[in-house]
Amino acid sequence: MPAEDKNAKGLGYISTTLAAPVTSAEAALRPLSFGDFTGQPKTIERLQVMVGAARRRGDPLNHILLSGPPGLGKTTLAFILGHELGKSVRVTSGPVIEKAGDLAGLLTNLEEGDILFIDEIHRIPKTVEEYLYSAMEDFRLDIMIDQGPNARSVRLSLPRFTLVGATTRSGLLTAPLRTRFTLQTRLDYYDHATLINIVQRSCRLLDVEIDAGGAKEIATRSRGTPRVANNLINFVRDYAQERAQGRITQPVAAAALELLEIDSSGLDEMDKRMLRIMADNYRGGPVGMSTIAVAVGEEAETLEEVHEPFLIQEGYLQRTPQGRVLTAKGYHAVGLKPFAGGDQQALL
Repeated sequence: MPAEDKNAKGLGYISTTLAAPVTSAEAALRPLSFGDFTGQPKTIERLQVMVGAARRRGDPLNHILLSGPPGLGKTTLAFILGHELGKSVRVTSGPVIEKAGDLAGLLTNLEEGDILFIDEIHRIPKTVEEYLYSAMEDFRLDIMIDQGPNARSVRLSLPRFTLVGATTRSGLLTAPLRTRFTLQTRLDYYDHATLINIVQRSCRLLDVEIDAGGAKEIATRSRGTPRVANNLINFVRDYAQERAQGRITQPVAAAALELLEIDSSGLDEMDKRMLRIMADNYRGGPVGMSTIAVAVGEEAETLEEVHEPFLIQEGYLQRTPQGRVLTAKGYHAVGLKPFAGGDQQALL
């Protein structure tokens, strides 16, 4: 497991290099280099160019912003960058950095060329974000001490570091912060062929016996997301050990995932609740996400970040200025069909 920096207690970050042993299942499945990483070819090529140039010049890597839905590999890529450059990766998240002193503690503990990875960077308080500007550009930090007549500014010199920011909602980043990243790249959902390769690789690392049909079944129901695929592998492995002599085949994978109420299209129970409530209660929309959240008993932010992107990309929902609207595919997913006319009311 990564060792916690003694000076970092209370600041919510860890210092780690990928040479350290990892014991958690998710960390053990993470690729360690660009060659091991599957998918996202455009992003990988961009990062390889930047890493190669930084090595050749002997300079720290320029700042990088990774955006996209959860579970696509943003944190993994930050660790790969550290591994490729032979530098430490310090990990924290936006909500943890509550005041300028927290940021100062993070930055002053870095060494030359280290990588500071800030997850959910869009959630950094605006008053703290402003201190990042000079830190990213000039590698210095001006901290105000005391208040009123005794107030004074203290300038801290920082080592040249690399900030890697990750966000699921890039639109919430302010323009001054966004423009200070040399590379801004987005990670997209994975296609089925790529996910099949990821499932097979994960099963090899976990020493799980799986055939082509089982890998395809898990990949099809993984919502285009490697993290979801790895989570499903762990449950299907348990199911296979209990009820199928430990070997994952297509029927075994299908039965295990049906037990989780994940259908052949990757829709889970919450997805179907959203679609059915829109059809039954609101005639297919338009309806606001806050209204849907109250109806299904879930936070609107969770629905927007976890469920809605997949539903929109797969064509179950449409987002309009008036609200969310259910498509014909969305009706069919819950066993309903819309009227042939313009009315959105569904019939059983």
